[in-house]
Amino acid sequence: MNIKLAQEMTSCKNYIDGTWIMGSGEKFEIISPLNGEVVAHAAQSSKSEVDAAIESAQKAFIKWSHISIKDRTQVMYRFRDLLLKKSDLISNTVSIESGKTIIEANAGLMKGIEVLEFALSLQNLDSGSKMEVSKGVHCEYRRQPLGVVASITPFNFPAMVPLWTIPIALTLGNSYIWKPSEKTPLTANLIGLALEEAGLPPGVLTILNGSKEIVDEIISNEKVKAVSFVGSSQGAKEVYRKTTNLGKRALCLGGAKNHIILLPDSNINLAGTGIADSFTGCAGQRCMAASVLLAVGDTDEHIESIKSRALETRCGREMGAIISKQQLSFLNEKIQEAIDKGATVILDGRDVELYDTSKEGFWLGPTILDNVDPNSFLAKEELFGPVLAIIRCENISEAIQIENLNDYGNAASIFTSNGSLAEKLAQEASSAMIGINVGVPVPREPFSFGGIGNSKFGHGDITGINSLNFWSDLKKVTTKWKMQEDHNWMS
Repeated sequence: MNIKLAQEMTSCKNYIDGTWIMGSGEKFEIISPLNGEVVAHAAQSSKSEVDAAIESAQKAFIKWSHISIKDRTQVMYRFRDLLLKKSDLISNTVSIESGKTIIEANAGLMKGIEVLEFALSLQNLDSGSKMEVSKGVHCEYRRQPLGVVASITPFNFPAMVPLWTIPIALTLGNSYIWKPSEKTPLTANLIGLALEEAGLPPGVLTILNGSKEIVDEIISNEKVKAVSFVGSSQGAKEVYRKTTNLGKRALCLGGAKNHIILLPDSNINLAGTGIADSFTGCAGQRCMAASVLLAVGDTDEHIESIKSRALETRCGREMGAIISKQQLSFLNEKIQEAIDKGATVILDGRDVELYDTSKEGFWLGPTILDNVDPNSFLAKEELFGPVLAIIRCENISEAIQIENLNDYGNAASIFTSNGSLAEKLAQEASSAMIGINVGVPVPREPFSFGGIGNSKFGHGDITGINSLNFWSDLKKVTTKWKMQEDHNWMS
């Protein structure tokens, strides 16, 4: 595992009006979860820098929005080619700053490129429509970009989540302000460099480094018309409130507490692999990870299969690190708290053996706790770690009832061979993304990603068809050129 950055990447800069420059505020460290060492530095952006950046974005928008969508798409085609060409460098950087494995980092990039490919189709797919609605009267749709839009992205997917929004927002003709997580800003520089090389005009993309204060400055600037956010539910709710209080549109994705219902009739190998990979993938640091297993009836053999698969998941090879020392301490605390309250340890990842990596990093192996109290913290709140809480249920109705009491609403899955029981979950679950014998039910494009409940604040979804109306307005044009001898009330 390569945990060393090229020398030129150790200073993480802002990108303003086509120029790379360090922020003028206080410097902060980027620490690799893989070894606990400082790998780079960045600096806070000042209010004056934010204001100047948004002003340049507004000027760039006027020119960019008047370019045809086919010409904007050509930039995106070149951007895609460059991302593929630089995929090894980007994946290694994602791994170093977020703690992911190289395979996970590359998979996140590829999922982001999938959204980019959807954006490339907009020149043909989203062409608007025109029809004669009455004699001599035509109506048509014209899609109009908003102007300057902004996105605040999280640490856990430094490439994928930005690529959910950048391609669609830019292809539709907006200019884009990006505030990456202060924990993982290095990938943003690589993506920015790729867009610059692809020929994106100066000012159309802006990257601003910093913390919460920078987010507030971006939201409050009157030229910013829309804000997207991905992060914790607390952060999503706060950004949504601040943005919408100013009369702007916001789409803010928060956390999750995803449930998987395990039925005795399910395929043991399919369930064992699917459930184990769901809670251990990305070290559990993703909003689609399974964190509660609702085991219905006699499923002990299935749970043993989950444990066996999890034991094959070695930290430093198949599974990455926890993002920070503070998060690792939080996870250890909550695991012990659940044990003290009666949970049974099936697999304890706290004393982890590492594969080919430094013990100075932030590591927690796969952890499975059985007989968890449905009302406990472990069962109800998001942990963001490779921890699976098992709750025993007598029947599927009890399992669905527990799922329905969940405040979040990202994902729910079921493992079964019974189609009618699978359909029962699909109809009755309180989550927006449903998996049937799928542990991580992430929709593929053009199907849209988005939750409900405390997992999403705002309307629409962040990707796919349902994202277009967030990043643009529809202008309706009604045309009549001559009088009609045969007319009705509409004409």
